[in-house]
Amino acid sequence: MTDTMIAVIGGSGIYDIDGLEGAAWQAVDSPWGTPSDEILTGTLDGVKMAFLPRHGRGHVHGPTTVPYRANIDALKRIGVTDVISVSACGSFREEMAPGDFVVVDQFIDRTFGREKSFFGTGCVAHVSVAHPTCPRLGDACFTAARDAGITVHKGGTYLAMEGPQFSTLAESKMYRESWGCDVIGMTNMPEAKLAREAELCYASIAMVTDYDSWHPDHGEVDIMDIIKTLSGNADKGREMVRRLPALLGADRAPCPHGCDRALEYALLTAPEKRDPALLAKLDAVAGRMLGGN
Repeated sequence: MTDTMIAVIGGSGIYDIDGLEGAAWQAVDSPWGTPSDEILTGTLDGVKMAFLPRHGRGHVHGPTTVPYRANIDALKRIGVTDVISVSACGSFREEMAPGDFVVVDQFIDRTFGREKSFFGTGCVAHVSVAHPTCPRLGDACFTAARDAGITVHKGGTYLAMEGPQFSTLAESKMYRESWGCDVIGMTNMPEAKLAREAELCYASIAMVTDYDSWHPDHGEVDIMDIIKTLSGNADKGREMVRRLPALLGADRAPCPHGCDRALEYALLTAPEKRDPALLAKLDAVAGRMLGGN
């Protein structure tokens, strides 16, 4: 058993966690750059918690410039075991209405301007992201949201676009009709992939703010409507998070789905060929596997 430490990466509208005991903001140094912000840590119902505002307090980072590698590394570095991503998204489904939550379980990654791996020349690794989210963690989020009185949908495919512009009508129709996506956002990739490389359980909660641009009765995305919905969603998101410690507990067994062992057979570069400089940067992310180097 290890100590559970739940991290919430808050997207647009989520900038703190209610009720944290011993709450304090702390700066965390990362060899992958400066994280989006300091990390708020404390305990909630006896469980260690951390909160990182993905865009920084004051929303200073756009979706492309979020320092995804530094964020995930910093969370791993302070002992986080479980990462819950909370983000605003558009919906491609009539039944997934603004104000609803979706527990995402699949992604299509259409981003192109971001570093997507901790590994590379000097230490090559390939992890599986066939199932990119942790079912155990997703189930806990679904239960917490349902118990908070939120309309929540279990399962959905998230189209990750580069942004920062919203979709064209043609793109929106393609993602919905041809590709079968359920929600669209700009920030869960490469975040989910990096969490898997860092052997962290990861769950994604999409808070629906709009119908993107496909819906004949809603037209194009209106930022003012999104902001109005964000406020209500933020309150719901905090209610969901407040219920998670009781569901996950303070003691953590190994993940039954193997998220915390994702690097077990992933490293391909022979030990004698590994780049010492890259290994030094991987001390938190892959220290479990690289301890003998």
